Amino acid sequence: MKRFVKGFIVLIIVMVVLAGCGGSEETGGDSGSGVSAKIGVISYITGPGAAYGEAITSALELAQKEINAEGEVHIELVIEDSAGTPDQALSAAQKLINSENVTAIIGPTLSTEMEVVGPIADQNGVPILGTSTTAQGIPEIGDYVFRDSIPESLAIPASVQKAVEKLGVKKVAIMYGNDDVFTKAGYDSMKQAAEDLGLEIVTTQTFQKGQSDYKAQLTEIKDLAPDLILCSALYNEGAVIMKQARDIGIDVPFVGGNGFNSPQVIEIAGDAANGLIVATPWFTGNESEKVQEFVTAYKEEYGKEPDQFAAQAYDGLYIVAEALKKAGEADRDKLRDALAETKDFEGVLGTISFDEEGDVVMDPIVLTIQDGAFGIYE
Repeated sequence: MKRFVKGFIVLIIVMVVLAGCGGSEETGGDSGSGVSAKIGVISYITGPGAAYGEAITSALELAQKEINAEGEVHIELVIEDSAGTPDQALSAAQKLINSENVTAIIGPTLSTEMEVVGPIADQNGVPILGTSTTAQGIPEIGDYVFRDSIPESLAIPASVQKAVEKLGVKKVAIMYGNDDVFTKAGYDSMKQAAEDLGLEIVTTQTFQKGQSDYKAQLTEIKDLAPDLILCSALYNEGAVIMKQARDIGIDVPFVGGNGFNSPQVIEIAGDAANGLIVATPWFTGNESEKVQEFVTAYKEEYGKEPDQFAAQAYDGLYIVAEALKKAGEADRDKLRDALAETKDFEGVLGTISFDEEGDVVMDPIVLTIQDGAFGIYE
């Protein structure tokens, strides 16, 4: 009897100690109710494209705070910097999957990185959600790969079509970065869109990431007098290209790929950014209550308006949170299945569903820059 009583007391002590160890945000423990999960993030935080990563991680942290405050799901974010390179993105993924044992990954930022990271996540059965990867074929990498960013193959035709309707375009020139999966995918969509619309492509010019002088390419374009320039680039190169184009007297509009959807384009190019045409699911001027609440919260937190990359990341974490509720636990396979069932999710981007490949189903809007600000192209 004494042995039984002694054992019972020890059991009670153990239970009290264990109860006292729960609920730590730092360790990712149970917050006291709902599902608790550790979510990895691979983001472009340092390097020439750091503005993308800053917007993404800022929005994720804002969404995390809001989701955790609601109490149904408790999320711990484990953020790793890829510096925009596939090798560093791969190292970050391996750390998150193996050492950190995350339930899912958001990111990486670039399609070039996702082509390396996606297969590893898929092979390990870790759901991965790209919030900025727009190259063709990303969701097809595997059953565990998703994205909530509109692919170039949907966005670019919409913007080119709108420009043709508004401007009576007959001839176009194309410029693209030929050393990046994302910018090459943008080129493929631009070429296809031009051909589908019966436009004459007078020249195709290429460049590399980090290039600073584009005068040779732009001079050849100027001599051929196109009605429109289609350019697939990240914001750094894209903004400089537009500035140098205006400096040598090219005054025709640009249609940009997804990389141009950043306020950094305006900051770098200044007045040369006016007239840029892009397609995006995100517009801060949308009068929806959900959109304006997000814009206000983001501005209060970070002192500036959220861009497209912030909006996609913000919705991305909320989509993961909803899937965790459906899964009922922080289980990779169950979360993957719940993500695949995402349908008519109402986010700041609009109504989001995933198709059978895990690709986003959503309609873009076409914007233009006028007087230093993005607005609807009407």
